[in-house]
Amino acid sequence: MSAMFVVTGVGINFAQTRRNEGKKPRYSMDDWDRKMMNRDKQLTGTPRGQNDAPVAPPEFKINSSWKVYRSLRNGVL
Repeated sequence: MSAMFVVTGVGINFAQTRRNEGKKPRYSMDDWDRKMMNRDKQLTGTPRGQNDAPVAPPEFKINSSWKVYRSLRNGVL
């Protein structure tokens, strides 16, 4: 019986670690954290990935959802 709890706990811990790319989960995120996670996702492709390059890659200019929203709002596509 206790072995089932151990196996379940290890499995849940493994799943959470894989989902967060080996980092601890984030709790009580505010708007700044969400914006930075969105920025990290645009720069690296994953919300938990981080990049220390001083210059953004060229793809960063065209992968903003705001540009798509603005063009849809203005009727230009």
